Amino acid sequence: MDCGRFEKMIPAFLNDTLEYQDLKQFLEHLENCSECREELTIQVLILEGMARLEEGSAFDLQKEMERRMEEARRRIRFHRMIGYINITFLGAALLAVLIVFWVFTR
Repeated sequence: MDCGRFEKMIPAFLNDTLEYQDLKQFLEHLENCSECREELTIQVLILEGMARLEEGSAFDLQKEMERRMEEARRRIRFHRMIGYINITFLGAALLAVLIVFWVFTR
């Protein structure tokens, strides 16, 4: 992923609307690009900082970034788990069909 695409995806990331594949690429790029990590940090600071100022509550940028990254990683793990479950059920269904076919063709 290039930095331009990454920057265009930041609003969707901040709104938790990135699809699995985009989220995965987003996080991989984030881990390898300090400039994009800085840009994301700035946008989180602006978005959350302004909201917290309006509320009058304290804001810890580092904790907010960690929370968002952990939530994104959790979504990726969940999607992988669902994928594994789907493959398992598909395999079980195929096995059941083969057994039924074998029983009725004997």
